[in-house]
Amino acid sequence: MTEIRLTNTRTRKKEAFVPIDPANVRMYLCGPTVYDRAHLGNARPVVVFDVLFRLLRHVYGPDHVTYVRNFTDVDDKINATALARKEAGAPGTLEELIRARTEETIGWYHADMDALGALRPTQEPRATDYIGAMISMIADLVEKGHAYARDGHVLFRVRSYTEYGALSGRSVDDMIAGARVEVAPFKEDPMDFVLWKPSDADLPGWDSPWGRGRPGWHIECSAMSHALLGASFDIHAGGIDLQFPHHENEIAQSCCAHPEGQFARYWLHNEMLQVEGKKMSKSLGNFFTVRDLLDRGIPGEVIRFVFLQTHYGKPMDWTAEKAAQAEATLRKWRALGAGIDPAPSAAPEVIAALCDDLNTAGAIAALHRIADPAVLVASARLLGLLEAGMGDWAAAPEADLSDLAAKLADLRVKAMDTKDFAPVDALKSALVAAGVEVRMSKAGVELLPGPNFDAAKLEGL
Repeated sequence: MTEIRLTNTRTRKKEAFVPIDPANVRMYLCGPTVYDRAHLGNARPVVVFDVLFRLLRHVYGPDHVTYVRNFTDVDDKINATALARKEAGAPGTLEELIRARTEETIGWYHADMDALGALRPTQEPRATDYIGAMISMIADLVEKGHAYARDGHVLFRVRSYTEYGALSGRSVDDMIAGARVEVAPFKEDPMDFVLWKPSDADLPGWDSPWGRGRPGWHIECSAMSHALLGASFDIHAGGIDLQFPHHENEIAQSCCAHPEGQFARYWLHNEMLQVEGKKMSKSLGNFFTVRDLLDRGIPGEVIRFVFLQTHYGKPMDWTAEKAAQAEATLRKWRALGAGIDPAPSAAPEVIAALCDDLNTAGAIAALHRIADPAVLVASARLLGLLEAGMGDWAAAPEADLSDLAAKLADLRVKAMDTKDFAPVDALKSALVAAGVEVRMSKAGVELLPGPNFDAAKLEGL
């Protein structure tokens, strides 16, 4: 079987991927907190690990891969948005307004990620559907001495897990010295983190042994991954910004609650995203959502291509120049593959690049070298490119340019006699400015509307 090698964050080595059960390869990706539109940085792990999902399906078979990506639909930002709507006079209870907001945001998320060509995961659990599992896990941690209840809160006792810090490579004392940690009177230790917190009448809550409350963020992924993938599964992925504290805390609480398992065996983290060489931020004016780009007319396939030009383990810089180059390449490839059925399999060099720690940049370089259009299409589709349902943006616009072609041909005939080609050049320049491709040969004149065709610019010609 084809060997896949992945860089395991936990061991800091590139390792051969050996699944626990080749008949059921299991992967978990931390999904979005659904309070607003997904920004461009949120989309990078979705695209990166969609390629891994596609590769695993290619190697092990589509029916032998389980991919889970959650929705965090209980969160203070969601609550704040719903409260603002309620105070503005929106009808319904707070719970109904919260549900409406999360349903709306999940719909946005699906539409935006679909536009980027990301396959839907096998399972998309919502945190609010697993509150019972979270309460059971917390109660088990309390019983085992790994957690304690104080003032309506339940906190994880970090120093009870001796391996804490192995993922991020830092000791607990170093973390306290170098990080901002919440100091609260109900904590035994500054590093202890919340598993459960109380809810007042103005916040959503569930009954529990510790009173009415809601879960902390970290316990959500531990409970959902255990319920859907078991105590041991193959791959846990996410952005590098989640490595600490979220993933570190997931490991601690999951391994303490289920010591019979290994939790995740391979950890993959994608690096951060920049825009034109700078960190994306609202203060710099370079912060935008996926929908912002789509609404500007940048196709989702182009966004995906730009993402895949950089290895997931390196910072990625989004630039307008990269987007323009990606669009030109995709138009060329789509023209080459138009009407052609894909080959039975991708090119071996493309598969080899992806198997080498998801080397998408190497895979794209290999695509440029493929001469057979059928193989090009099959190979690109392994990366989620040139999919049949994603190419409407690249279709050439329809227009009747026969009269202008005849006019240009007539001007050319006259110029051959008078040796004055200025009228020919003027009309040709006007056509090109309108996005028309001008082809002139001994056989005649052919005009084709190009990707930037603007019929309005032809008026008066």
